[in-house]
Amino acid sequence: MTGTRRRRPTLDDVAEAVGVSRTTVSNAYNRPDQLSADLREEVLRAAKRLGYAGPNPTARSLATQRSGAIAFMLDTGLSAAFSDPALSITLDALASRVDPEGHALLLLPGGHDGGPRADRVLAAQADLAVAYSLADNAPALRAVKQRGLPLVVIDQPVVPGSARVSTDDRGGATAATRHLLELGHRRFAILSAQCLSEPRRGPLSAAEAARSRFLDNRERLAGYLETLGAAGIDPDAVPIWEVSGLSREAAMPGAAALLDREPTALLCMSDELALAALAVARQRGLRVPADLSIVGFDDTPPAAWSDPPLTTVRQDLVRKGQLAGELALRLLSGQRAPKATTLDVELVVRGSTGPAK
Repeated sequence: MTGTRRRRPTLDDVAEAVGVSRTTVSNAYNRPDQLSADLREEVLRAAKRLGYAGPNPTARSLATQRSGAIAFMLDTGLSAAFSDPALSITLDALASRVDPEGHALLLLPGGHDGGPRADRVLAAQADLAVAYSLADNAPALRAVKQRGLPLVVIDQPVVPGSARVSTDDRGGATAATRHLLELGHRRFAILSAQCLSEPRRGPLSAAEAARSRFLDNRERLAGYLETLGAAGIDPDAVPIWEVSGLSREAAMPGAAALLDREPTALLCMSDELALAALAVARQRGLRVPADLSIVGFDDTPPAAWSDPPLTTVRQDLVRKGQLAGELALRLLSGQRAPKATTLDVELVVRGSTGPAK
């Protein structure tokens, strides 16, 4: 014998039990500031007694045409992305700004095109998109435009009509290079983040690296090589190696290949790449900084914990994430995108750099 299924309690049931309107019950969940504390508590007690779990989020999104979610688009897969502390710090800061306003983050992992697949973006239930360091012309960006979603860009690329916050990448790279030149270094090498070259990873010429599909790579490379050129060092003679991912493990083969060229100074486009180079140097018995000076970029917490502590370019990752969150809230409220914001950087000198041998 099959029993009849019990009807789920509804918002109307709660309103009838308390003797208030449907709007009052809805406000108890969605706009609690509109009710007195005693009345809200009475509504919630009645809802609990009846077994009412609250407004249906799907129905609410259909009624308001809002999902309450922000699509956070990554340039790589989740495992690779979260091996980078800079992302975690920035993402946490952004979430801390939008979460109190009732917005959740929907993470869309990237693929081989430097961003999420277009179909994932088209299907995502989100009110706004955030592009985190996507490649130029990533298909995901075309999907955002096709849907007409407001867009916030963190770092890259430059997208007309979007709100954008970035870092002075070229200035930071210039400061790092000048520091090493002042220490007397003349034999340099560059460990580069992925450029989406073909084939992926491996040695790159300066011209190939300058065609990276990532704006921050191009800016940092320009800062390195232009500063070296001004000091009389041929940029085309500086070895450059593109890594295949963001993790230290992925960077170690590239660091080893560059150390085969016996540089005295190694410029790394992130702290994770620099920490990989430190590990390889240690394996080879090289003393840092007596035999090799290494400079990173970002100033994530592991940079200060390494042995020796890492000289690096500090960018304000927390402020960058907070600004991105504020920009997202502005666009969601219907305001126009402001002018792009570029955050300053600072060279932090620690124990991984010293005079050339």
